Order: sequence, then structure tokens, then C-alpha cells
Amino acid sequence: METQKTNLLTTPTWIEKLRSRWKLNSVTQVILVLCVFACTGFTVMFLKPVIHRTFFEGAHHTLFTIIYYILILPFYNILLLFYGFFFGQFKFFWEFEKKFFSRIFKRKR
Repeated sequence: METQKTNLLTTPTWIEKLRSRWKLNSVTQVILVLCVFACTGFTVMFLKPVIHRTFFEGAHHTLFTIIYYILILPFYNILLLFYGFFFGQFKFFWEFEKKFFSRIFKRKR
């Protein structure tokens, strides 16, 4: 019976798939892009209760939810660009944003 050795320094296939899909040059870039998404998500998550307490204290929960989801899209995208700049991946996220908004506002013929 032959045992297979796993090398701890090999790149997981899912990271290689992301690198290929996002057309990135290195695994390091993939890690940085994932860090940007994580930081943006955590920031939005931590700001939600602060925004609720500050502006919507005592307001109806449904009203807050509707306004929050309308306002979070542009705010999330601005944060994505900010963290992208901070982590040195602004070019990737700028192209990502342009592609995202072109899909949202795509005109049907």
C-alpha cells in the first residue's frame, strides 16, 4: 500500500480557480482580494447597529430594513474601493465595480 504525501506548500485548487477566474497574477493577489472582501463585509456588519441606534432609534424595524438595503449598496461599493486601495488592489476592484454596475444598469434592447 502506497501512501501519498501532501505538501503543505502546495496551493489549494480553489485558490488557483479564483486566480484564473479573476485573471490575477499570483496567489498573493487572491489572498489580498479575499482580505478586501472580508474587511468590507466586517465593516458593514459592525456599522449596521451603529447606524440603527444613531438614526433609527425607535423607528419601525421594517422602515429601517428597507432604507438600510437601499443605502448599503453604494456604501458597500465605496468601502470596497477604499479597502482595495488600502491593500494595493484598487485596479482590480475598480474593474470589478465597473463590471458590476454595467450588469445592473444594462439596457435591454
